[in-house]
Amino acid sequence: MNTIYRNLLIVCLMTLVSISACKKENQNAAESTQEESNNETPFFWENANLYFLLTDRFNNADPDNDMNFDRDLPTAPMRGFQGGDIKGITAKIKEGYFSDLGINAIWFTPVVEQIHGGTDEGTGFTYGFHGYWAKDWTALDPNFGTMEDLEELVKVAHENKIRIVMDAVINHTGPVTEKDPVWPSEWVRTSPKCEFDSYETAVTCTLVENLPDILTESNDPVDLPEALINKWKTEGRYEQEMAELDSFFERTGYPRAPRFYIIKWLSDFVRDFGIDGFRADTVRHIEEGVWAEFKNECDSAFLDWKNNNPELVLDDNDFYMVGEVYGYYIISTGKSFDFGDVKVNYYDHGFDSMINFEFKQSAEKDYESIFSSYSNMLNNDTSGFQVLNYLTSHDDSTPFDKERAKTYESATKLLLSPGTAQIYYGDESARNLIIEGTQGDATLRSFMNWEDIDSNPETQSLLEHWQKLGKFRIAHPSIGAGNHKMLSESPYVFQRQFKKDDFEDAVVVALDLAGGEQIIPVGNSFSDGATLFDAYSGNKVVVKNGTVEINSPHSIVLLEEVR
Repeated sequence: MNTIYRNLLIVCLMTLVSISACKKENQNAAESTQEESNNETPFFWENANLYFLLTDRFNNADPDNDMNFDRDLPTAPMRGFQGGDIKGITAKIKEGYFSDLGINAIWFTPVVEQIHGGTDEGTGFTYGFHGYWAKDWTALDPNFGTMEDLEELVKVAHENKIRIVMDAVINHTGPVTEKDPVWPSEWVRTSPKCEFDSYETAVTCTLVENLPDILTESNDPVDLPEALINKWKTEGRYEQEMAELDSFFERTGYPRAPRFYIIKWLSDFVRDFGIDGFRADTVRHIEEGVWAEFKNECDSAFLDWKNNNPELVLDDNDFYMVGEVYGYYIISTGKSFDFGDVKVNYYDHGFDSMINFEFKQSAEKDYESIFSSYSNMLNNDTSGFQVLNYLTSHDDSTPFDKERAKTYESATKLLLSPGTAQIYYGDESARNLIIEGTQGDATLRSFMNWEDIDSNPETQSLLEHWQKLGKFRIAHPSIGAGNHKMLSESPYVFQRQFKKDDFEDAVVVALDLAGGEQIIPVGNSFSDGATLFDAYSGNKVVVKNGTVEINSPHSIVLLEEVR
């Protein structure tokens, strides 16, 4: 080869390498800039990415605690303990799994001590692996872990800017079994079974057969159940528990009625560990005033924890409480739930937000229909409110995508919709929701499919989609809490803008693109000359004449300003 041509070729190759390196350096610099900006983004519950998991089904980090209380009878499919524990959640936080997914709050099923026996479902036993069958609200079930494990979980979560939401059950004890006697009649009712056709038949009743209902309406003082007293004495903590109860009732002036014992026991988790919020179970089945009492005690406990642990406080957000009113289509019906004869506005009784059972129906609509209607409802100056949107859960037998055929669409609609987003464990990895041989909600509760995440390229690609959207969302409160405006119907482009006190945020998103060169309007979100970063492709662009020109192989563009 001619020396001149060889030298020219070398120069060209060096130039190409230099250009490639420069591009990568610029992209890394942009990503670094955005990460620094994201770290400064304030937290708002309205925009949170809340990851919901079954403690027993997520990750088993301590096999030594898998068997307790001789819970060894054959169970119906997916109805027994499978080993997940508190340490398993902590381990995944430390690994960065949640941060990579853009999660800034974790809600896990109850971890208090469950009934020791099981109920016979005909095809096998069911144990309290799900956590909703309490035996002792003052102890943790050893299958889930210890108080020290819970303390470590909250500490590690807070170090990673992740809030912890526990599940609170006040409505009922666990079922009665040979190992678990019924609580005294001054504590619980065992009939009638709820019929759900009026306020009374939804509240003053038992949800199902053999699920004793706490007499939450009673103000009559009651003694502790003898079985609980004997349990505490055997464990060597009777005097301590009684002293704490005496102090609680003296401080509050509440009667020693059943609900106030449970309120005390649950709020202790806030005061002792700094729990950031509660998801309240079976809200519609308890008198609404009880929830206001509960929230008041949790607020007091959260303030005490903050005062006692100033170095651990994340921010000045108040204690968070979100409620489950099963079947509550709040976007369509508004803030008051209709029992048929009575309407109740739970936002007036301690709740910051409510679970939105309507979202899976909303997700059947096009993007603009969802986004505009939710933004208009949630940001109304006179009647606005918070909701927790979800597409899959542990007890909803008709999820949006049970066959896991619309996993990318699920992520895009859930994580870009106004409102708080609840990701159910395995949504991001297409965990199977149809388990052969299961009955009822058991099919929704398989163990987390970590093996697919580790080895399946399709799962890894899906997870990356959820990760990009999740990180973009928590970096920009405008997505969940801001005002929505469509900028273009074809291609579909919208902007979100948010302002609170001195903080402002704006993004522009384009969906269903064909890929390749695209011209995208940015509305009034960004001024001409502004440099924008596409958080999906990693490209940088500059605004010119109210638009940007971007070349991306993806069908989605997530634009934010480089700061």
